[in-house]
Amino acid sequence: MENSTHERLLIIDFGSQVTQLIARRLRELSVYCEIHPYQNVTDAFLADFAPKAVILSGGPDSVTRDGSPRAPQALFDMGIPVLGICYGQQTMMEQLGGKVVSGEGTAEFGRAYVTPEGKLSLLDGWFMTDKEQVWMSHGDHVSEIAPGFAVYGTSPSAPYAITADVARNFYAVQFHPEVHHTPNGAKLYENFVRIAGFSGGWTMGAYREQAIDAIKEQVGDAHVICALSGGVDSSVAAALLHEAIGDQLTCVFVDHGLLRLNEAEEVVGMFRDNMNLKVIHADESDLFLGELEGQSDPETKRKIIGKLFIDVFQKYADQIEDAAFLAQGTLYPDVIESVSFSGGPSVTIKSHHNVGGLPEKMGLKLVEPLRELFKDEVRALGVELGLPKSFIGRHPFPGPGLAIRCPGEITREKLEILRKADAVYIDQIRKHGLYDYIWQAFVAILPVRTVGVMGDGRTYDFACALRAVTSVDGMTADYYPFSHEFLGETATRIINEVQGINRVTYDITSKPPGTIEWE
Repeated sequence: MENSTHERLLIIDFGSQVTQLIARRLRELSVYCEIHPYQNVTDAFLADFAPKAVILSGGPDSVTRDGSPRAPQALFDMGIPVLGICYGQQTMMEQLGGKVVSGEGTAEFGRAYVTPEGKLSLLDGWFMTDKEQVWMSHGDHVSEIAPGFAVYGTSPSAPYAITADVARNFYAVQFHPEVHHTPNGAKLYENFVRIAGFSGGWTMGAYREQAIDAIKEQVGDAHVICALSGGVDSSVAAALLHEAIGDQLTCVFVDHGLLRLNEAEEVVGMFRDNMNLKVIHADESDLFLGELEGQSDPETKRKIIGKLFIDVFQKYADQIEDAAFLAQGTLYPDVIESVSFSGGPSVTIKSHHNVGGLPEKMGLKLVEPLRELFKDEVRALGVELGLPKSFIGRHPFPGPGLAIRCPGEITREKLEILRKADAVYIDQIRKHGLYDYIWQAFVAILPVRTVGVMGDGRTYDFACALRAVTSVDGMTADYYPFSHEFLGETATRIINEVQGINRVTYDITSKPPGTIEWE
């Protein structure tokens, strides 16, 4: 937020694939932080941001290459704690008078072990045995530490694996504490923020109050419209906005006919009847399904749904007088990914995640009350706002809905079969107490019919695939290891209870190489 009053830690990003994990570790410690690409962090930016501490991330470049990324030199004169991670350590050493070398025998990738070389407050709770497991990923290493630094840990290929200038509160490690493969890494970050003097005041209770004030200041007396999908992000955004501005908010729930069983009634009922929000239920299922008729190409289907969504939303938004703002459930990972490492626009955000294009087309200003939060923080804020835990804990559901779980042509018959099969599957997962252990679970109906036998008769019905994955953020995923008993019981229920399916399979593909959804 522009007028944020909480203590801030700055993460300067040098392009590591795990930089987001640093931010997540800090947020778990109730410390507010932001990630900014190194090229955007000028001296003026540093002065304006006024961080209480700075972390320099890892990165793919080599400090030994002319023109490789550097931290702003002014950072080291600010008198604040700095922690360098991997590439961050190496550029810190170079910039402060040390040396980095590359070449044979310097690389270390994967699991490694660091042994201690002295006591250091950053390492409180470390080295309970004679060595600590860490995760390395470097081709270069520090060959000479900068003046004022001392060595506090070594590994076989990194003689300066942990270094520090205690007088200036500068710390540098060659490994990645943020990843799972450094088991005690969270303790290192906990020690760093303690050294930096953070109070740990970043909580969803505090954020709620601050966000409400910020929304009121931004919106004033104007009217806000919100595209309500029923997903966690838009639901929490709507609840927060309603608490801030009440009847100045109108939500538009676009029902494209591609929702799960009874989903429209559940979403509209909760927000309209139980939370007293103004909700327009835009039932445009005939329009969407009519336009999708005969279409089987996945990208064509997505584009049709995206265009129609914008058209339909615009139609209903035009009916709302004095609307000046459009609310979106943009999250912090969306913000990070919308700026690539080169500073240009990113192509990593899927077009259906947010209603891209609407603000410019409609002439509305954006209000994005969740843009500082990770998904787990959004869920915690939802609890803080009084949304039912069963609702905010729901598995992710894609914008195009069941369209991407129905490979091939979409028909009303296939959608009805899919809804019923999915409801049985989710009921089974809940019945066995597995729902909260799974990131996402659903049924996909396959574009083939198979021969079966039911009673004394021959059937020729659809096959379906069950999908269930575990994940932290959806970027990578693995299939959930159901027992054979569960799968057998679930298949029997689906075939017995859902007319139109006579064969059930289980998808055991991880991501990568597959995706979570089927299209």
